[in-house]
Amino acid sequence: MTASTKQDERIAKMSFATVYPLYVAKVEKKDRTETELRKVIQWLTGFTKAKLDRHIKQGSTFETFFAEAELHPNASLITGVICGYRVEEIENPLTQKVRYLDKLVDELAKGKKMESILRS
Repeated sequence: MTASTKQDERIAKMSFATVYPLYVAKVEKKDRTETELRKVIQWLTGFTKAKLDRHIKQGSTFETFFAEAELHPNASLITGVICGYRVEEIENPLTQKVRYLDKLVDELAKGKKMESILRS
């Protein structure tokens, strides 16, 4: 098993509910809001507020979280480097989706305008 495969498996089994508070802390530290974070997550996944809350409450893994998501048609417009990888070049589909989310959270924390983050 390659290091990349191990990392992909680790990401798949990671709990979204565990990572979510870290996303909140990251954006709030940069004077953005949890409401803005939720808007970004809902844009990417197509989740309603209730469905997002359910995933957080149930401690869904990223694998389950993204299996139920309907990725926004413009998600492929998310490009750039996150965690040392170009998101558009990541081969594992689930890892790419998680890195899309990471990239959007980074953009929000860096103060980008919401229109730019949501690729509208």
